[in-house]
Amino acid sequence: MLELVLWDIDHTLMATGGLGRELWADAFEQVTGVAMREQADVTGSTERVILRETARLHGINFDTSLFSRFTEALGALHVRRAAELRERGHALPGAAVALAALASRGVRQSVVTGNVRAAAEVKLAVFGLDTYLALDEGAYAEDDESRPGLLRTALARAGVAPEGAVFLGDTPADVAGGRESGVRTVAVATGRISAGALRDAGADVVLDDLSDMDRVLAAVDH
Repeated sequence: MLELVLWDIDHTLMATGGLGRELWADAFEQVTGVAMREQADVTGSTERVILRETARLHGINFDTSLFSRFTEALGALHVRRAAELRERGHALPGAAVALAALASRGVRQSVVTGNVRAAAEVKLAVFGLDTYLALDEGAYAEDDESRPGLLRTALARAGVAPEGAVFLGDTPADVAGGRESGVRTVAVATGRISAGALRDAGADVVLDDLSDMDRVLAAVDH
């Protein structure tokens, strides 16, 4: 029986229109004093991993203190520039409708994301998506650096067994996280990864996007 639906955020529910990278670079320079020349691959990663690898690319030592300061800076930048995010970014087609449809059925929903929590909350709020989500039952970059670890954290917070949950994400890392944690995974090809690659990664179901509500609900309820 379906008890909980967990959502990735970036490229699954919404897109930042490029602002996300700008805010990340600003936060990196704030806490390191070094302008970001390049960023480690972000696809499917968590902020802790991305920061550690990006710091390495710049010859900067990574530690818990650096991540804590970066988390605070990145969250504050999202709050300060929320209006710009609303202008430049957008909820993906069908995202709000899917969240509302599942909520109307009484299904609990939350997020599993590599974002730090403050940034995740701003991203969801500016597009009105937070209304449908129990954010205290989610998992964020502060909680774990791996996708399986984040999923296990969210399940524990919600008090739901893996077989009672479904996870929707857009990367092979999301799919691998679902498989390793025992959570059925619906992959959505609205990010940088093709539907074929998501199938090859082992997703239980692959959707082109969230615009066909009958297909979305069938995929989640299966």
